[in-house]
Amino acid sequence: MRFDLLIMIRLMMLLGLIKGAASGLDKVGGKHGWDQNVNYTDWASHQHFYLGDWLYFVFDKHYYNVLEVNQTNYEQCIDRDFISNITRGGRDVFHLTQARPYYFISSGGYCFHGMKLAINVEQPLPASPVPSSSDKTNASPPQIVKHLTTPVFAISSTLVWTFLFAQATLS
Repeated sequence: MRFDLLIMIRLMMLLGLIKGAASGLDKVGGKHGWDQNVNYTDWASHQHFYLGDWLYFVFDKHYYNVLEVNQTNYEQCIDRDFISNITRGGRDVFHLTQARPYYFISSGGYCFHGMKLAINVEQPLPASPVPSSSDKTNASPPQIVKHLTTPVFAISSTLVWTFLFAQATLS
């Protein structure tokens, strides 16, 4: 009975991961998170944001917050009349639901010290066609998208754990 429940839970987790495999989770600021003295313009220039991705803001909620604002408020660091306050607890996510520019700032004067982020969200790239046999000699290798690494690892891990639980239950 316990074994069946564990397998069922793992399968549900696996299905959830497969469903979410098309979207990515981007930790804003990389290893630094949402903090002062991080160049978010530089960080964002090395990222690609697609419709359906999630931004993950990690910060000290006692000092900082995250506000979605319009372009003018972003440029002038105005924290009034924001679009939304996504601050919940310092480990906050924001779903990119439209292909358009997004603007985020931290209020309390921190925006003036660089705590602001502007990104442009794009439509996902269409799947590239398979090259014909005549094109294979000049074909470039397929590109691996950032969205595949985490789901592949998670799916593999789920399958291994399911196998280990099955072995433990049977012995």
